Amino acid sequence: MGNVAVLFRVYAQEGKEETVRKEIVDKLKPKGSQLEDVAFGIKTIKVLFMHDDSTGSSEIEEQLRKISGVKEVEIVEESLV
Repeated sequence: MGNVAVLFRVYAQEGKEETVRKEIVDKLKPKGSQLEDVAFGIKTIKVLFMHDDSTGSSEIEEQLRKISGVKEVEIVEESLV
């Protein structure tokens, strides 16, 4: 069994990016998170999680979607480590 690194891109409601990022960090304890400028003042949140390869990334994605202020979640990259 190995570990899986999953990088998510989270789209938050405009102006709530930092609040959503802090809530993700407090509730879900990712390995890392950062705000990323996309264009024209649009920001996304990149969040890195590590989990055992016996569990799927869909559970984490569902938890991210439940956080208040989250509009959309997508997996950017997923890799065995």
